[in-house]
Amino acid sequence: MIRRVTAPSLFPPPTYSHASVVEAGTKLAFLAGAVPLTADGELVGPGDPVRQAEQVIANLREQLRVVGSGLEHVLVTEVYVVSSEPATLSAVWEVVEASGLSRGPHSSTLLGVSCLGYTGQLVEITATAVVPEPEEGDL
Repeated sequence: MIRRVTAPSLFPPPTYSHASVVEAGTKLAFLAGAVPLTADGELVGPGDPVRQAEQVIANLREQLRVVGSGLEHVLVTEVYVVSSEPATLSAVWEVVEASGLSRGPHSSTLLGVSCLGYTGQLVEITATAVVPEPEEGDL
């Protein structure tokens, strides 16, 4: 269903692939950015990008669950972090790695940006995932 590709002639990425290929006819989910807010709209982890990344991953898991997918089916992410410091971006990426997203490994871009949509927001992740067909026993 998903073929993850690393180009042998390019520098090998540490925990992501250069590309993910899916067959025509596969159901895909294009997810809006997961943000570090609770169901009540409260910001989680003000000033703490690692805590916000953990909440973003939890929210991403829920977005995937409601469409019938999961982290293991993610093809590509864009990870946005409000910072110009490589150490901060690396700390957020460690959360992404620990989540299981990098087990694919999926294709990803990690970006340092100047601001995001919600006041105090430091992390956001957008994703595209395969929605697998249910197994016969799951029907």
